[in-house]
Amino acid sequence: MDGKECISIRIFGDVQGVFFRQSAKEQADALELTGFARNDPDGSVYIEAQGEKGNVERFVAWCRKGPTGARVLRVEVAECDPGQFEGFTVRWR
Repeated sequence: MDGKECISIRIFGDVQGVFFRQSAKEQADALELTGFARNDPDGSVYIEAQGEKGNVERFVAWCRKGPTGARVLRVEVAECDPGQFEGFTVRWR
């Protein structure tokens, strides 16, 4: 995957109930990333995103702020194995 990267992102704070997943999808679509976003039971949002390295970096920068109404306290980023994603989706669990 030359020039591409796959990362997992876990966002902590007031990030559920503020349209974080839907806003992440809009950002990912604009950056031509594939992957998914889901709410986790601990109150965090978990995202896997893959695409061009520069676009992935821009997406992570957006995740550190989130949408209006979100209060991001901490973001954990790690490399992950590339998935076979059809676009970027919002998952319920």
